[in-house]
Amino acid sequence: MAPEIGLLAALAFLGALVVGVTGFGSALVTIPLATHFVPLQFALPLFALVDLCTAFSIGLENPRNATRDEWRRLVPMIVVGTALGVTLLVKLPRAAGMLLLGVFVLSYALYSLVHRGPARVIHAGWAWVAGLFGGVTSTLFGAGGPPYAIYLSQRGLTKEQFRATMGFATMTSISLRVVAFLVTGLLLDPVVWLNALVAVPAALLGLFIAKRLYLRISREALMRAVALILLVSGGSLILRALR
Repeated sequence: MAPEIGLLAALAFLGALVVGVTGFGSALVTIPLATHFVPLQFALPLFALVDLCTAFSIGLENPRNATRDEWRRLVPMIVVGTALGVTLLVKLPRAAGMLLLGVFVLSYALYSLVHRGPARVIHAGWAWVAGLFGGVTSTLFGAGGPPYAIYLSQRGLTKEQFRATMGFATMTSISLRVVAFLVTGLLLDPVVWLNALVAVPAALLGLFIAKRLYLRISREALMRAVALILLVSGGSLILRALR
């Protein structure tokens, strides 16, 4: 049990480094890697607690930079997507869930690697699609950030506005995810809370370091490295699900 707790804490630290620099993406690293040695239904509630702490830390860092109109457009469908996602989570077989997670992670990794050039400004109506898919993937895979990030990155926001608005969207999404996991009983397992006692401090330490590295590390270079990790992680999950 001790080595397992240590590995989960290390993943929490790694995920916090990523989200501390980029504003999102911790679950895309932590959940796929964690499911190699713990069940998905265990990894999801554990890292929901971890992500809740880091999301509030980032979201409340510079709230004035957040574009409130964009956040308000996302919220209604985040609620709908969360309800849909928790329904699928309860009913979905473990192998199918792992396969979908692998496909989702692999798809996002490929998108990150092939995307080039400045983003165009898209219509605000796409917030409904981003909110729905973000709510579903947040609950089902613990990774609601990519749909929000893809949408907000194409709304002409500054770097500061993007980071702060992502923080607001992530706070909302993860808070709803935690409530959903409480209702379904996934967060009633005492072992999850025991692991969280170690994983949360590790994540906060990672966030502390990430904030100091923020000005020194290229966001684009980091996202490329993360995309490569996700490419391998997503592919391995697909192979495991198909065995």
